[in-house]
Amino acid sequence: MGLEEYKGVYVFAQQVDNVINSIAFELIGKGKDLAEALGTQVTAVLLGSNVKNLADELAEYGADKVIVVDDPELKEYRTEPYAHALSSVIEKYKPEIMLVGATAIGRDLGPRVSARIHTGLTADCTQLEIGDFPINPVPGKETKHNQLLMTRPAFGGNTIATIACPDFRPQMATVRPGVMQKRERQEGVKANVEEFNPGFTPDNKYVEILEIVKAVTDTVDIMDAKILVSGGRGVGSPENFKLLEDLAEAIGGTVSCSRAVVDAGWKPKDLQVGQTGKTVRPHVYFAIGISGAIQHIAGMEESDIIVAINKDETAPIFSVADYGVVGDLNKILPVLTEQIKAARAAN
Repeated sequence: MGLEEYKGVYVFAQQVDNVINSIAFELIGKGKDLAEALGTQVTAVLLGSNVKNLADELAEYGADKVIVVDDPELKEYRTEPYAHALSSVIEKYKPEIMLVGATAIGRDLGPRVSARIHTGLTADCTQLEIGDFPINPVPGKETKHNQLLMTRPAFGGNTIATIACPDFRPQMATVRPGVMQKRERQEGVKANVEEFNPGFTPDNKYVEILEIVKAVTDTVDIMDAKILVSGGRGVGSPENFKLLEDLAEAIGGTVSCSRAVVDAGWKPKDLQVGQTGKTVRPHVYFAIGISGAIQHIAGMEESDIIVAINKDETAPIFSVADYGVVGDLNKILPVLTEQIKAARAAN
């Protein structure tokens, strides 16, 4: 089969309990950019049970078409039926590009599907674009145009690799949540829906779910926060995070942290910002006692306003900061917190 038979940008629209994960909208947004460069359309693939009513929401965020695989076997996520469903969609519709969110579900599903359809998969991408491959022409080697160039951190985030899949289709990638921008929602758009069901024959690979226990947590998802007060190793101790918590409370923000803080056991992994944590885009990001390693900056550099407080005036964090304060956070934060409280009280 020729590669030219594969057309379109397809996105796995992850849903759990009939609620679409925001990564689906982010992938549709990026998919639209890729589709425009290729002169094609974006199709969302929605798998589940009684989920057809969710199709319009995908269209409102830009999906040109929605393929719905609706079956009781897909009510909860299980590897085998979901992998069978998505592989069958790819085999029937032949997308040129297939994007999956690098969520817990996507990290399980993506590699299994790529193996079944005999194509490559670039995992945990932070950037996608259409271009030529090889990027730098090699004498005697053909340059292929309109390839999906997939960029991801490598070697623990110490370098960035750009990968292509020029000889197989679809070109598959899992994409880190929070990295791509979703488009503005267009209320009232109706989806162009096509229903498809490959048929399901349960076998010994079908896991039986005996019970679902949902964890209850009062931790705010830092990816949704508008203001983040983030601390690094320079905060000095877990007790000193009280200063950050006081500032966050005064300004209506949420506390987050760097990897060094998580590694030291001061804060849980859920609060980590960076390449090995979460990618965030708050309106305001306070980087307090954070030196600014490239791995951390990659997770927060898209913040609207970055305020850095560090006693080391040569810290790399100042290179991306909109506002920088050089000094002792133990002296600066209490004063800043009191000034914010006074300003809010005056208003």
